[in-house]
Amino acid sequence: MMLRDVRAGDVEAYVRMRCDPVMMAELGGPLPREQVEARLRKDVVEAAADRCWAKMIVPDGAEDGEVAGAVMLWSQEEEDGVALSEIGWMVLPEYQGRGLAKAAVRRVLDAAAADGRWGPVHANPGTANGPSNGICRALGFRLLGERDVDFGDRVLRTNHWVVVPGEHTGPGPEVSRARNESRTE
Repeated sequence: MMLRDVRAGDVEAYVRMRCDPVMMAELGGPLPREQVEARLRKDVVEAAADRCWAKMIVPDGAEDGEVAGAVMLWSQEEEDGVALSEIGWMVLPEYQGRGLAKAAVRRVLDAAAADGRWGPVHANPGTANGPSNGICRALGFRLLGERDVDFGDRVLRTNHWVVVPGEHTGPGPEVSRARNESRTE
């Protein structure tokens, strides 16, 4: 599995992830295609300017243009004016259950730890989203409690998790190898 920056050609993957009732069940239902296309354009610009990390998940052996989902890290201002970093992810149904989301989130957290600018990273999966809450738990996020979050002009009931990059559990194999190599030198 690899991660690559989002690009304008990812419109169909964005539409599949955000306009499908099953994919969006935990996020208040499907979004209008026009809104999803506008979101893609914004994500491409924001990622190119390095204001967010919008990454597409490319499975091993993928054909050109094939993606399994997306993971994104961004900074936003909360109601109280405090800026915080948030991570979110989606994996298309045919790729779910393979550990791709967990691996992608881990890689982004590894990169955020190396980068140093993101600070604590928050995640807000729906309270009933067992797989995403399981990823948070497995990667060492700390559950702060439930909260309501605005998403796509809707209010969602979520579990509010937080982790400090570098303190998350189970770094990816590349990081583990690098750490082991640096210990032996």
